[in-house]
Amino acid sequence: MSEFRTERDSMGEVQVPANAYYGAQTQRAVDNFPISGWRLPPQMVQGMGMVKYACGVANRDLGKLTGTGKNPLNDDQVTAMLNAATEVAEGNLADQFPIDVFQTGSGTSSNMNVNEVIANRAIEMMGGDRFDKEKPIHPNDHVNMGQSTNDTFPTAIHVSVGVQIKTALIPGLTKLRDALKEKADAWDKVMKIGRTHLADATPLRLGQEFGAFARQLTLSIERAERAIDAVKELPVGGTAVGSGINTHPEFGARVAAVLAENTGIGFIDAVDHFEGNAQRDGLVECHGQLRAIASTLFNVANNIRWLGSGPRCGYYEVKIPDLQPGSSIMPGKVNPVMCESMMQATARVMGNDQAIAVSGAAGGQFQLNIMMPMMAQTTLESILLLANSADAFVDKCIDGMEANEEACNAAVEKSLSMVTSLNPYIGYEKASALAKEAFKTGKTIRELCEEQEILPKEQLDEALDPYSMTEPQA
Repeated sequence: MSEFRTERDSMGEVQVPANAYYGAQTQRAVDNFPISGWRLPPQMVQGMGMVKYACGVANRDLGKLTGTGKNPLNDDQVTAMLNAATEVAEGNLADQFPIDVFQTGSGTSSNMNVNEVIANRAIEMMGGDRFDKEKPIHPNDHVNMGQSTNDTFPTAIHVSVGVQIKTALIPGLTKLRDALKEKADAWDKVMKIGRTHLADATPLRLGQEFGAFARQLTLSIERAERAIDAVKELPVGGTAVGSGINTHPEFGARVAAVLAENTGIGFIDAVDHFEGNAQRDGLVECHGQLRAIASTLFNVANNIRWLGSGPRCGYYEVKIPDLQPGSSIMPGKVNPVMCESMMQATARVMGNDQAIAVSGAAGGQFQLNIMMPMMAQTTLESILLLANSADAFVDKCIDGMEANEEACNAAVEKSLSMVTSLNPYIGYEKASALAKEAFKTGKTIRELCEEQEILPKEQLDEALDPYSMTEPQA
């Protein structure tokens, strides 16, 4: 058997791998774009399958697929087409989507790739010959009915991004938030010194510090929810330029309703289809929220990295789990690898945001943005990096982390900022002089105060009680 078969499209004949479900237009794109070797993300392909299913349901219910137009389908063919779209949505036939991310800017090549695969798989489901050139279930006339790449591809971006944020990112952030909160509760009585400008500050409790991290994650979850809100309007129904040519007036709203029901996300028909087709401002807004989440995760990981520095010459206020040898030359060295991994991943997301912002601003001219495949790949990559980093950080770092109470307590008593609680008793100027003398002599604030009898012992003990410094006093 030959390794290739001959397929034909409007531009002529093309040699396609013999057993491929895709056809001529896909193969042309494979040949034209040997750019990166990065295929469209599987989540995006699945999103396109979901959109094609919803479009098929809408066209079926509107009587378009089985109507009196050219090559109407029977009910069994419609069912087969919907089943084939479902297979794509579920991640099947994944090897049938070979087109490079850096392709035609609208995503037409990938849209046709999906159309061809669904049509040929549906023909096969009906017991027909998927290589039949007559195409009883046609990729354009049936699978793509009432659609243009210009409205369905951005719709698939919104759907895949929304689904991934809901099913991967928010659970990952929630898991990390809960793990940090658990540590905050467990370490609520562990006293430590605060630091501002990387310099000694007044005491706080280790639980308060980790409670702040947990609050950062709560805010990140809210940002992730707002990221979904930014992509809830769907362009589908606008077809080529937003006018809705060749589609039913109810089509967009019906497709959005099916997608909302199937995903549990409140997708709606675009308020203005001309805007929905032409601009990707919602995706820019969405990724801006992802950038903010990345900034938070970078910050939390970096703070924990500093807190675990040591074990003898750093802070070492928390003990980070030992996971692997840290040096090829220094025996016994262990590094905070999970912190570093998260910081790298989130730095990538922050860089990705610049690509999305430029694509949104400069990529949309008149009625179409021509940067969409890259925007899809980049946004989905960011979600994946954030979700996986958060999940791994809990499993490999947070869950096994321990408080080093001895180091925390030792730093509190040595801190010159303990003098701050004496301000109400002796004033700022005298307290400042005490701090300078303590630094010069190497004595603690308590030792100097006792030597100089600054306050009666009972009052001094009360004033220099570290725990009382961690909350407002009446």
